[in-house]
Amino acid sequence: MKAIVQLAGVMLLWVWSCCLAAQETPAPGATPPPAAAASDADQANANAWKYNLTVDGYIVPDGVSYASPYFTADHNWLHLEARYNYENLHTGSLWAGYNFAAGKTLQLAVTPMIGGVFGDTTGIAPGCEFSLTYKKLAFSSSNEYVFDTTAKAGSFFYSWPEVTFSPVSWLKVGGVAQHTKAIDERLSTQRGFLVGVSVKNVEFTTYVFDPDKSNPTVVVEMGYSFGGR
Repeated sequence: MKAIVQLAGVMLLWVWSCCLAAQETPAPGATPPPAAAASDADQANANAWKYNLTVDGYIVPDGVSYASPYFTADHNWLHLEARYNYENLHTGSLWAGYNFAAGKTLQLAVTPMIGGVFGDTTGIAPGCEFSLTYKKLAFSSSNEYVFDTTAKAGSFFYSWPEVTFSPVSWLKVGGVAQHTKAIDERLSTQRGFLVGVSVKNVEFTTYVFDPDKSNPTVVVEMGYSFGGR
């Protein structure tokens, strides 16, 4: 602007200012500038539903192998989830929660939830999913306490924490643990490692629990995300 003033003088500056003032108020029906169009697209994406379908295949030594599918749907703050064979075998659960997120370099995501459990285990379960990510390092955990409404002795705490490192965007490695009732009738805690790869919106992860044993428990997971952008 200073160069224009020096070359054209006060009169040209006045004409230039008038032109700018006219551009600030577009005519009705005029095409919005690119910046406004991009902002509208970002807003539409933020308001879109986002879905994920994940299936865990449990290969249990000296036990019953099984599949555990779960489906999530997120819309802004709203989180909905459905699970099967998660809290226990032959048991389903339905969940609703509230999404919180904060941070840029250090990113925190927290989703407190409440769920209803039905099947071989019946009850009410408050829970929480959260993750903490810093660059290539991430810690996440899914937790819940199942209040068994048929027998107080059947109540238990479930947890699946994991810590991962991603040397490249499509690969993650790390450690994992689970405290669950689904493997057998008793509560059990298992620890192990994981290796996962992702291709676009599909992710494949292999978990190996109790790798020091001759017959470790292996979980093969496939997840597919869609919706949003």
